[in-house]
Amino acid sequence: MRGIMIQGTASDVGKSMICTAFCRIFSDQGLEVAPFKSQNMSNNSYVTVRGEEIGRAQGVQAEAARTLATVDMNPILLKPESGMKSQVVLFGKKLETMDGMDYRTQFYEKGLAAIDQALANLAHDFTHLVIEGAGSPAEVNLNDRELVNMAVAKRADVPVILVADIERGGVFASIVGTLALMPELERVKGLIINKFRGDARLFEDGVRFLESYTGIPVLGVIPHLPSHEIEQEDSLGIQAIQRISRVRDAIELVICRHPFLSNFTDVEPFLKEPDVTIRWAETVIDIGKPDILLLPGTKSTVADLRYWKEQGLGSKLQELKENAWIVGLCGGYQMFAETLSDPEGHDGIAAENEAGFGLVPNMHVNFEKQKIVQRTSGTVKFSDGEVSVNGYEIHHGTVTGSDYPLIESGSFGEGYFHEQLLGTHLHGFFRDPHCRAAFLAPIRKQKNLPEPLPETVADPFDRWAKHVKEHLDWQKVEQIMEADQ
Repeated sequence: MRGIMIQGTASDVGKSMICTAFCRIFSDQGLEVAPFKSQNMSNNSYVTVRGEEIGRAQGVQAEAARTLATVDMNPILLKPESGMKSQVVLFGKKLETMDGMDYRTQFYEKGLAAIDQALANLAHDFTHLVIEGAGSPAEVNLNDRELVNMAVAKRADVPVILVADIERGGVFASIVGTLALMPELERVKGLIINKFRGDARLFEDGVRFLESYTGIPVLGVIPHLPSHEIEQEDSLGIQAIQRISRVRDAIELVICRHPFLSNFTDVEPFLKEPDVTIRWAETVIDIGKPDILLLPGTKSTVADLRYWKEQGLGSKLQELKENAWIVGLCGGYQMFAETLSDPEGHDGIAAENEAGFGLVPNMHVNFEKQKIVQRTSGTVKFSDGEVSVNGYEIHHGTVTGSDYPLIESGSFGEGYFHEQLLGTHLHGFFRDPHCRAAFLAPIRKQKNLPEPLPETVADPFDRWAKHVKEHLDWQKVEQIMEADQ
């Protein structure tokens, strides 16, 4: 099996996005390609068709590669919790919660075995791999037991391309310094400069310097592409999910930014609505008087509930509910309850009969050891008609006492929808444009806003892949991947 690995000089330099582009380009060329990341740390996960959790980036990359996502594409997922601990998800299932030192000393051999097994499984079904590294490969204090960068490149026997983000500044020092500290340096066969703004000709001297100083070819300088419309995974991407609409009397959507925020990409679809202004609120004072207040998902529902109660959000919700829509997604929805009970701390913090915001009478949440991980579909009845929805659920808490279910699926009802209060565990609820339009219709009517004309948008994977390929020496990339190590 052939492959190529994308490593970066730091976190959020664009490794995931470069891998996504490579997956689509190789798929376009007819290769049987799959993404792979040995270990991912994110609370923004993806549910496979078998109801298993992997990192969201690998799920998105599998879509770009036109294949179904499997646990072999991300065998180890770490989901940070409160108290400097992380939930360890191994091959899609929760294993245990560990702190950093215990993980490093006790999990290492098990992690190596999982990586080897995943690579072997992928080799049965695919001919090529696009492998993503994590963070920086120059973390010298961690290199003796690392599971994500050069150790993986060596086990998979693939060449490495190093990506640097010029937008951060210090691109020459970041590349030269990273190369100076990297093990297995001979595997690095190319450099990519990412997120360039301006005239690339101004960087030609920079390319010549890097190639002369490092002896490694610069494969391309990729310009920054705004509004690529591909879901992001890292929390550093939150800043991109905000927008001031130029439409007069636009709908204002305010999102509560929890300390333990997760699955923030649930709100990305609203960026496609030209008459919606989006902003984040870190305190109750920041909320103001929006048309929609959205409480998103959280990795520690009780911890974030306590944070917002200390802020006085309960009183603010009572003030807003007469005029604004209040929306809760997953953990945000669970906060609507009268009480939440998690005596064993399965969701992060132990609590018994913790008072919720009491927005839904007789609603109670009980957190159990077994996590619910599944795909869900059904129908929702809005004032403008019935729409189909589908997505996935990842949560410990089970809800009782919700008398007005939002989603109907046969004899099964999920969520809550009554008057202007809407809650659901379903991640991806607003991803379908018909669902968004039906939800926003009464707000638009109230504000005398016309229904926006539907836009014909090119496949974002195709658009992004074309952008990346146009600015790379793609023939050289292919030569690097196909060469024997």
